[in-house]
Amino acid sequence: MYPLTFHPIMKRTVWGGRRLGDLLGKPIGPENDYAESWEIVDHGESNSKIIGGPWGGRTLRDVICDRNASVLGSYAGIESFPLLLKYLDCNRVLSVQVHPDDHYAMQMPQPDLGKTEAWYIVDAAPGSKVYAGLRSGVDRKSLQQAIAAGCTEDVLHVFEPRPGQCIFIPAGTVHALGGGLVVAEIQQSSDTTFRLFDWNRVGDDGWPRQLHIEQALDVTNYSIGPIKPQTPQADADGMETLVRCDKFVLKQAILGSTLQSKTVSIGNLNSPVIMTVVKGAATLDFDDGWRCDAPIGQSFLIPASTPTIELSSASDAVLLLAYLP
Repeated sequence: MYPLTFHPIMKRTVWGGRRLGDLLGKPIGPENDYAESWEIVDHGESNSKIIGGPWGGRTLRDVICDRNASVLGSYAGIESFPLLLKYLDCNRVLSVQVHPDDHYAMQMPQPDLGKTEAWYIVDAAPGSKVYAGLRSGVDRKSLQQAIAAGCTEDVLHVFEPRPGQCIFIPAGTVHALGGGLVVAEIQQSSDTTFRLFDWNRVGDDGWPRQLHIEQALDVTNYSIGPIKPQTPQADADGMETLVRCDKFVLKQAILGSTLQSKTVSIGNLNSPVIMTVVKGAATLDFDDGWRCDAPIGQSFLIPASTPTIELSSASDAVLLLAYLP
């Protein structure tokens, strides 16, 4: 099977903007609140639709059902795709929130996966912030007191990220993305979020958005503490590992005519790979002559049965690749 591309699923909300279209070329309308572009997803009613080829017009769920082993490789038997790739335009600060782990999420009235995720900073306006983890020594009681006093921000670890940094957010981590960021997010295929604080703003209906304080306090892992950006680890395959956890492996390929890594090859992982271009533009090549040019923001699902692909770029480019561990 060749790589699959999909129509993005656009999400609008109070904190969105226009950079998903302006920076990444996503299909947006005249509104100013485009918050998320779900690139590859198989979750509930959100199911990516394939562009072109023999599967054109069908969904990722269709392919998983019909070509399970070809797509999933050694993970054959899974009934839905377990990872989700999205872009976010954080035109305004997001709510302070926390996601449950698998055990808690599966006990909910509507069972779901937990949500461990990783952020890659595509763009950051000067002064943009990331809130990642609690400050050292913050426990349930002090977090609850801060929420009640309206000073939740005071107990959060905060820093100013740079483009190209990756932040790993395990399930149970209190977090928020600040205004001015464009982010690529790789996560478990879950949409379960508990809000602790939403900066006292209201939604489109004029009412404050719902909070889930007790659930959030229950699922928070108070031992995690402050979260710092990941340190990339060089690999023998010419790429760098950004995250390696029990839910996914996330790597980056840094390409360019003036860089040491002009090309990298991917294949034989026995896992499907989700891939997206977060800087510049790249080219995908097969030995049989198949070629595809990929601009910034272009995403692919590479089935496990896909032959080895060579990635290259005529100018500086960065690609993210995530696969099952």
